[in-house]
Amino acid sequence: MNSSADSRGQHSDISPDPAVREAMSWTQSARFLTTASLLTQLPPPDLPEVAFVGRSNAGKSTAINTLAQHRRLAFASKTPGRTQHINLFDLGPADAPNARWADLPGYGYAAVARGAKLRWQQVMADYLAHRHALAGIVMMVDSRHGFTPLDKQLLDFVSQRVGMGEVKLLVLLTKADKLSRNEAAKALAGAQKVLGELATDAADISVSLFSALSRQGLGDAALTLRNWLPREAPPEVVFAAPAAGPDSADVEPDADPAGLSPA
Repeated sequence: MNSSADSRGQHSDISPDPAVREAMSWTQSARFLTTASLLTQLPPPDLPEVAFVGRSNAGKSTAINTLAQHRRLAFASKTPGRTQHINLFDLGPADAPNARWADLPGYGYAAVARGAKLRWQQVMADYLAHRHALAGIVMMVDSRHGFTPLDKQLLDFVSQRVGMGEVKLLVLLTKADKLSRNEAAKALAGAQKVLGELATDAADISVSLFSALSRQGLGDAALTLRNWLPREAPPEVVFAAPAAGPDSADVEPDADPAGLSPA
């Protein structure tokens, strides 16, 4: 399990690392695609999708906007828990997107009617359990409170797909700017203990302190999400056969010219 306790502060997103800069350029390409109230309204699963989940008021919309470097890409309802749609965002080149983000409704807000809760619990459950395109989950957890019982229920629900390595998991411990250094270390250690129960040889699980205000952990989170995206394979190199010459019959063919054959 990977973890990050980034303490670089307010300008932690400004990194000399070219990989981080490239990752943030990619997350900045996020743009709204569509909204769906039913799974049948989602586009075909032709691109890898990353789902953003979290309790109401855990800072999910703010985290999405910070990653995308956009103030109003994801909208937070004025009444927590009232957002009842899956909002999808494309990423990558405008004419050839290479990934999608899925902003799922927040959960755990007591004032939402029971009927709406049950309906959205089922929609989220179906998406997280059966969506073929789902490649990763970003879970927002308030760093001041840690994993609540509802958070642990969600972890338990996705544990099979995560444990099999089918779906990657990144937990962002949000609002980390409100913690002291000692409190931040305890929050990270507590999260690692909870997530350790999901760890398997196949699982890809990361946890990081995150703050939209100070941008702590922003570069690390962007890089993690970018690395989840399958990279395009380099074009196949084809070597032409040597032209026939007077000595060609006496030359043994090189089965692996310059050692360039794929491993």
